[in-house]
Amino acid sequence: MLPTLRQLHYLKLLAEQGSFGRAAEAAHVTQPTLSAGIQELERTLGAAVVDRARSGVILTAVGEEALRRATVILNEAEELVEAAKNAGQPLTGRFRLGVIPTIAPFLLPKALPVLRERYPKLRLFLREDLTQRLIASLKAGQLDAALIALPYDMAGLQWAHVADDELLAAMPSGHPLAQQASATPEALEKEGLILLEDGHCLREHALSACGLKPPKAADEEAFAATSLPTLVQMVGSGLGVTFLPKMAVSAGLAEAAPVAIRPIAAEHPSREIVIAWRAGSNRAVEGRLLAEVMRQAQPEKA
Repeated sequence: MLPTLRQLHYLKLLAEQGSFGRAAEAAHVTQPTLSAGIQELERTLGAAVVDRARSGVILTAVGEEALRRATVILNEAEELVEAAKNAGQPLTGRFRLGVIPTIAPFLLPKALPVLRERYPKLRLFLREDLTQRLIASLKAGQLDAALIALPYDMAGLQWAHVADDELLAAMPSGHPLAQQASATPEALEKEGLILLEDGHCLREHALSACGLKPPKAADEEAFAATSLPTLVQMVGSGLGVTFLPKMAVSAGLAEAAPVAIRPIAAEHPSREIVIAWRAGSNRAVEGRLLAEVMRQAQPEKA
């Protein structure tokens, strides 16, 4: 005998809700029905999947492994249903797209109207998060695709090119570097680099593209920002210099503070924007279509 999708669904809800009562309510069944489903799952597996206690339920080691596999199976089942519904009609129905915050506010405002016009039956669900969490969700089947930037470890994923996004130097408008046609990475490093905090891939892209090392954590004078708008305001206040993606500059981000923008005198100061999906996923055709729309929706050159 094999576990049923219903039993696996009950286990997933039980893990999420922490009690039989709340899980049954979420499943729209009675508590005895859900409990019987879990018991049947345990008989099929030959081991307990939960420890029942007054404070709630705790997954056993077998239960944790069953939940991990159940999540994949249930996501694949959902994809099967979506694929059958949308056969021959790409980008119709639900599509879950992750986007990193250094791309979302600059590319999506132009891309979303185009998507709505071309694919009126598309129900797009957006999730904005850092790259590592988006890729983890993508591999777990919680997202259908992600709009991210390379280089990054893409093992187990496929992707389609959207754009090469040049990295530019930003400094206070009255800064000596603003009087020059371009800025070298070495000159920027000497002027007090302000970067996005750890976890933002743009931080690593900028440092890698310019051959620089991150500021020492022990440096009390080092600053870090949580977002690009905050970064621009810090530079405009004279706290240092930074790197900005051209996509953001073209969208008007640098106009929010008195900053000057200059090209970087380095070999390839850029990042690659891509749409990524799980290798072997039936979303590959849709991923490529999304990438095509994103390519056409890039902000005009500054």
